[in-house]
Amino acid sequence: MLPTNTFSILGTPFPSLSYQACLSLFQNWIESKSNHQVCIANVHTVVTALSDTELLNINQQSLMTMDGLPLVWYAKNVYKSKTAERVCGPELMLRCLEHGQSQGWKHFFLGGKNDVLVDLVATMQTRYPKVNIVGWHSPPFRALTPEEDAQLIDLINAQQPDFLWVGLGAPKQEKWIAAHIDKITASVQLGVGAAFDFHSGHIKRAPVWMQKVGLEWFYRLLQDKRLFKRYLETNPIFIKHFIKDYLKSRFSKQSKQTI
Repeated sequence: MLPTNTFSILGTPFPSLSYQACLSLFQNWIESKSNHQVCIANVHTVVTALSDTELLNINQQSLMTMDGLPLVWYAKNVYKSKTAERVCGPELMLRCLEHGQSQGWKHFFLGGKNDVLVDLVATMQTRYPKVNIVGWHSPPFRALTPEEDAQLIDLINAQQPDFLWVGLGAPKQEKWIAAHIDKITASVQLGVGAAFDFHSGHIKRAPVWMQKVGLEWFYRLLQDKRLFKRYLETNPIFIKHFIKDYLKSRFSKQSKQTI
């Protein structure tokens, strides 16, 4: 059952979730053998959805988590939420792999370069000796032919994973999952962006203190200057909406108090 407390941030709905709540929800999905998409959103994907109707529809039909702290700040300041918290992709992935050892959860990794996946699997098996990784695949950096797509579906389904972890970058991974959600039998299908690179050791993640104060995006920018264009296009839009909605909520509260 989803939490009843939900926040709409720029048209994207976010239920109030914790890591533990996600683990319990995933267990229910696996037991009921039902398929679900999880979108782990940050400022970039939320702002992109404003002009991308397909992505917005996906967000509105999926389980959303707040990957970026600015989204948590929005919920706390605009909605005065006391329960909103960050549930980011790399951390959620680790918790599922760890918790799943005792549950028999089966995992499949899709996306990234082959050497990244090989190192990812080796690292996760060392870190979690009882983890059940049933397969992984590095697709080509181009659109698949119908025949290749069918073969990939068969490859994944043959391993009967409970979790399909997709690292194709946003919003490509979200759109890929949405297009295949009814064809792939994994109960939990998630796009996790750069998590494969982080956990394989190919890219260093920001220090914990930067993660806690909302500066992980800046650390990533220092590592990859290509992200500058993304941040320049989406961050100002988010800030504008944040300030507008915050002032609107404050004004509305003051008006009610006056009345």
